[in-house]
Amino acid sequence: MTTPEEEQWLEHARGGDRAAFGRLMRQHMPRVHRLAVHLTGNAGTADDVVQETFLRAWRAIGRFDGRADLFTWLYRICINVTLNLRRQNRRIATDLSDPRVPEPVAPGTPGLSAEQAQAYRTLAVAVDGLSESLRTTLVLACIEQVPYKDIARILGCSEGTVAWRVHEARRRLREVLREEDLASLDDADHGGG
Repeated sequence: MTTPEEEQWLEHARGGDRAAFGRLMRQHMPRVHRLAVHLTGNAGTADDVVQETFLRAWRAIGRFDGRADLFTWLYRICINVTLNLRRQNRRIATDLSDPRVPEPVAPGTPGLSAEQAQAYRTLAVAVDGLSESLRTTLVLACIEQVPYKDIARILGCSEGTVAWRVHEARRRLREVLREEDLASLDDADHGGG
């Protein structure tokens, strides 16, 4: 939901005020960056995607009509930038230390065990193996926790399509993940280890 302060910054940004756009950018950058990391699996590529996202947003801010929330519009731009990278056949290589995967800790300390970290790596690879539409929808719904109605606006589809894609992505992940991986992920989610 757009706040009155954000609405004021938006109005000034539409008029060409770079400082107001900078405030909007700082407010939304953490969410957009997190989305880019999950879509690309590469911190450097995610940084490039975020930079291009806000550059495109600045160029088009005068045309932003406010019918959707600003974050919805920015997410759409971020997704388009990521998809364009993939369409240009620019391989997005996953980092050796995947930023989506928490680092394991020493035995006896709170955090992920090596087995749980490996299960997260396996999950990240499985998510990367999904089609663009399933992966993007799953990231928005399950990681970013964007409501289905907003995902439908971002992706230009119906809420029913969003629900089906989330269901289908989860089904496919269950098919490729081993029982041990699922158990390790469940243990990590519930504080076990």
